[in-house]
Amino acid sequence: MATKLKSVDVVLVGFGWTASILAKELTDAGLQVLAIERGKFRDTVPDFATTHIQDELRYAVRNGLFEEPARETLTFRNSLDQEALPMRHLGSFNPASGVGGAGVHWNGQNWRFLPTDFKIRSHTETRYGKDFIPADMTIQDWGVTYEELEPYYDKFEYLCGISGQAGNLEGKIQPGGNPFEGPRARAYPLPPLKRSYATVLFDKAAKEIGLKPFPCAAANTSQPYKNPYGVQMGECTYCGYCEWFACGNYSKSSPQTTILPALLPKDNFSYRTLCDVTRVNLDSTGKRATGVTYVDVQGREFEQPAELVILCAFAQHNVHLLLLSGIGAPYDPKTNQGVTGRNYAYQITSSVSVFLDENMNPFMGAGALGQAVDEFNGDNFDHGPLGFLGGGYIALWTTGGRPILQQHAVPEGTPKWGGGLKRAMHENYLKSVSIATHGSVMSYRDSYLDLDPTYRDVYGNPLLRLTFDFHDNERKMSKFETDKAALIAKAMNPRSIKINYREGHYSILPYETTHNTGGAAMGADPKTSVVNPYLQSWDVSNVFVMGSSVFPQNPGYNPTGTVGALAYWAADAIRTKYLKNPGPLVHA
Repeated sequence: MATKLKSVDVVLVGFGWTASILAKELTDAGLQVLAIERGKFRDTVPDFATTHIQDELRYAVRNGLFEEPARETLTFRNSLDQEALPMRHLGSFNPASGVGGAGVHWNGQNWRFLPTDFKIRSHTETRYGKDFIPADMTIQDWGVTYEELEPYYDKFEYLCGISGQAGNLEGKIQPGGNPFEGPRARAYPLPPLKRSYATVLFDKAAKEIGLKPFPCAAANTSQPYKNPYGVQMGECTYCGYCEWFACGNYSKSSPQTTILPALLPKDNFSYRTLCDVTRVNLDSTGKRATGVTYVDVQGREFEQPAELVILCAFAQHNVHLLLLSGIGAPYDPKTNQGVTGRNYAYQITSSVSVFLDENMNPFMGAGALGQAVDEFNGDNFDHGPLGFLGGGYIALWTTGGRPILQQHAVPEGTPKWGGGLKRAMHENYLKSVSIATHGSVMSYRDSYLDLDPTYRDVYGNPLLRLTFDFHDNERKMSKFETDKAALIAKAMNPRSIKINYREGHYSILPYETTHNTGGAAMGADPKTSVVNPYLQSWDVSNVFVMGSSVFPQNPGYNPTGTVGALAYWAADAIRTKYLKNPGPLVHA
């Protein structure tokens, strides 16, 4: 029997980026807010001290900051005719566990989606015709526009102290920035990071073949910075330990370095860690949430009443909780009916290894120290003759040549083992770089999340089941992007290059990105979306859902900038609309 606790105004499930933003905004509005986190508490001091955080074996190999599949996992299959099996080890993606969520271990690559990304179906139909979209592709408009989100992108960038070069200020293209980005009201709060030699070579080569390279926006501070909450950040030291690591220098944006110092002292905020939320509780009508049920580390079950429930966990965990709680009709791919679990998408990546005659100093770097081109992203180019939708950016990142996992780039023809492999690694470690493509993935009728009929978790609940594979559209698009990356590589006057196409089926085993999206898609039509444009459940009006689970498909960028912007957008709607008149903010 669950122990019933005292009610709060707001309960947040998870305590990462979105929960931290919502907590700060809603406590500022005078609400009593509680965050419930399944992982442990952690902060820059002492948890991320530089005396131990730069430990590749502990954090990158042994996954020190991530969830443990032995306790929290899902099942996976490529297609409906296969039996899904549990993911026993982390592979393709690395969900976080602990306060700060993935904001602790991300690289800091911060992007705004293109204006056309938010209206992809209507834009595609207008430019190319309805028949250009494959029948099994379920892409949809977001229900919110870039113009509506721009102030919230700006707010997140100034929260984080983003380092970058504006490319479009109020409609005027700026030299040195991304000319394809949507108009922004003001420049980034900090100038770009210092350049690495490899990015200089990429920049020169891209310009030589007629492209317009620009420095990537980075949540790694190029200078000391104090954000609007009064939180002080330090300058990046280019140590090369960002992705899969926390930052001990207060120079990578995370909830710990941007929000928590201003949030934790507040009397109307509290948090509980090492607690698993297992249900959103509904009243007898099924139309109103009464709170959540959770289990603590000692196995005790509690009922936490709340007036407002906001799901702020990892994308897949949000969807799992919606399915377990009966919020939204579960999606059925056979009938194409239902919404919860619909429109799951991932990311597709590839690379070109470039072998040069000069030393590149790969051991220095920052998570988002890079130079990119955007000519082949979104609808920045004519898709008509190409026969596919989507695109992605092409970039050269200098993130740090750590000794265990990042010394494997060797030329074609290198032996797979023995002395020949060792010599090639030794000869090329200092003289190789990688050009990456980071591509979009459209949503499809047969890519979705549901409850597994066979496997259950430690609480007896069905595991989440992921059904996903790459489609011909994405394979064509990725090959196109990779060939463009190879043109830049050849213009760098290399000794040799090695083209690493993305081929075959999607595999859950090798790491690719942690960019899972969809399953709780947002939109203007409750027949095809779980939440409305304000991220409010169509079915249960006092439930909101945050994070990339609301993306209707996956654009060709990293998601965090848009996740942050949407969190501020939803927080503003709750403060200025919902609290004044609780109930649906959009009527179907």
